[in-house]
Amino acid sequence: MAQTQAVLESVPEKAQQGAEDKQREQSSIAFPYLSLDDGIEIARAVHELGGEATYEQIAGHLGSTPTSSAFRTRISTAKVFGLISTGQGVVTLTPLGSRICDTQQEKGARAEAFLTVPLYKAVYEKFKGAALPPSSGMETAIGSLGVPPKQRERSRQILQKSAQEAGFFQFGKDRLIPPTVKGSASAPAVSPAEPEPEKKKKPREDDDEDQHPFIKGLLTKLPKPDEEWSQEGRAKWLETAANIFDLLYKNSDDNNRVISIRVEKDSARQ
Repeated sequence: MAQTQAVLESVPEKAQQGAEDKQREQSSIAFPYLSLDDGIEIARAVHELGGEATYEQIAGHLGSTPTSSAFRTRISTAKVFGLISTGQGVVTLTPLGSRICDTQQEKGARAEAFLTVPLYKAVYEKFKGAALPPSSGMETAIGSLGVPPKQRERSRQILQKSAQEAGFFQFGKDRLIPPTVKGSASAPAVSPAEPEPEKKKKPREDDDEDQHPFIKGLLTKLPKPDEEWSQEGRAKWLETAANIFDLLYKNSDDNNRVISIRVEKDSARQ
């Protein structure tokens, strides 16, 4: 029974790979064959199954058959939108797929999934900020991006449907505009706090906490540079400073020594 199950699980993956190989042979740019909502349906099924499941489990959950072409196309669609990854018969939800299954993050994840598709991203960049051409013009543009003629109409229809489901037609179907996405409750958008302006450090002579009022008052009596200041005035200021120093500071020198300030004539100038 286990061997039979392994065979059933491997068939969809091989068939899916064949479909993807066929698409690459026919088109030089990847695009899904179903719309975004179809891919999200697969992502939600994987999410409800624990984030990882076999093809058979997913098909059973959706009431489908793992070997049917419809189921394989849905798996391929979810993969092109970046919602799942596949390998060895197992489908795993990607981080983008997990966000799209979260109602608080779904809106932003839908827009991201739309631009994950190479064709859709190329079309968005080609007509960014401009009006989309009519259907025939869109198909011509899609063809120039690598979509073969027989698939252009279908790929254009799926693109427009996916754009609607992703919120890119919020202002009309004539242009692709990404939806506005606000921060969710689980991951709120927080603007970085502006750094506080650096406080200028006050010079020590203006710092009331570090200086005694006598010292501060003494410094305020100093004339400004280039002003006249008599010798007598200088002597009085120095005497006052000496007295304040004796009052405020301890003296470790010989107590019999004092500071004396006097004004004398310069004999060399006589």
